[in-house]
Amino acid sequence: MHILVMGAGVVGVTTAWFLRQAGYDVTVVERQNKAAVETSYANGGQVSVSHAEPWANPSAPFKVLKWLGKPDAPLLFHLRMDPALWRWGLRFLMECTPGRTAHNIRQMVNLGTYSRSTLQALRKEIGLEYDQLQKGILHFYTDQKEFEGTLEPARQMRELGCDRQVIDAARAVELEPALTPIRDRIAGATFTSEDESGDARKFTQALAEKAAAAGVEFRFGTEVVGFDKTRDTLVGVHTLCEGRHETLRADNYVLSMGSYSAPMARALGLSLNIYPAKGYSITVPVKNPDAAFNVSLTDDQYKLVFSRLGDRMRVAGTAELGGYSRDLNMTRCQAIVRRTAELMPEAGHWDQSEFWTGLRPMTPSNVPYIGKSHFRNLYLNTGHGTLGWTHSCGSAAAITDVISGRKPEVDFAFTGLN
Repeated sequence: MHILVMGAGVVGVTTAWFLRQAGYDVTVVERQNKAAVETSYANGGQVSVSHAEPWANPSAPFKVLKWLGKPDAPLLFHLRMDPALWRWGLRFLMECTPGRTAHNIRQMVNLGTYSRSTLQALRKEIGLEYDQLQKGILHFYTDQKEFEGTLEPARQMRELGCDRQVIDAARAVELEPALTPIRDRIAGATFTSEDESGDARKFTQALAEKAAAAGVEFRFGTEVVGFDKTRDTLVGVHTLCEGRHETLRADNYVLSMGSYSAPMARALGLSLNIYPAKGYSITVPVKNPDAAFNVSLTDDQYKLVFSRLGDRMRVAGTAELGGYSRDLNMTRCQAIVRRTAELMPEAGHWDQSEFWTGLRPMTPSNVPYIGKSHFRNLYLNTGHGTLGWTHSCGSAAAITDVISGRKPEVDFAFTGLN
């Protein structure tokens, strides 16, 4: 059986790998000239089951109102006449109830735990190196109210098997001495020892090489421009490569095009409530190794994540809802530099920060689309938002099971299976 995967980010490449290992002939089409050069290029680097509290939670509407009009706010809405944004925003508000939040936390913890163990098994099996660290993730809070607000979600995560332990400032600094300069400002923290970090781009590109060696065909520089379809069957994918139009045909198809999955799906008559959330990161050379962090960190008040990638530090976060523009907003870039330099002034060469932005494919609930579409041979593995790196291996293994007619191991609300 031949399967065509659309997209070569971390989700698309892991999907191709697991499908090939299951014995399928696999082709991957990607508009860029190599894997992982868009949203997977410079993301936060965390494999974070503990980051399972969705953006849509009971405190979110108040925060969004508070942040309106602030150009450096952690979450920035550009109010515009965009029906897709308003549809997304309305559903986002509906997901902010306690019941929906608890449901979504369950989905994200279950998928995240399964995905993390799948990643660990894959790494051991094929020996991938990608600046990975298995030192846990420490969420720290410099605002007492923010800290108190995380206690209930952390309790829910522990009940679901994510060992997110509540700790005090002294223990936080013991685990990560780089936080010593702000010890007196830390209201509290949580620590999840089993979480990890690593360079998602290095991982994806290394896995793509392994997949190609195993027989996966990668068609880089190839843009999806349309489809052949009948009422319930996808017949072919129209592509454009170096001016040449070609229709690629397969037995089954997987849509893994990140934020661009939504407009592609609309061309097929499918409605996926995915909206691009532009995120930012800085990558900074380490200046003083003794002052730089090794444990991966999350600054929950400012919605920033920190990962140590060898002799580099990656700090990523914030979200901007305003369409598909990938222009850098230097106000938001400098806000990340300013906050990080304030926390750890001697850690990095802050004046050498490399800036990046990418479009995260956000669903209102933060829960991705994984499973069947209403076309009998089109499958979805998309909409992973800020957790594409965290959920990639588990999503890939699960969609392989779905395509193979098996029940996935993970307890998750798969699309089109119920």
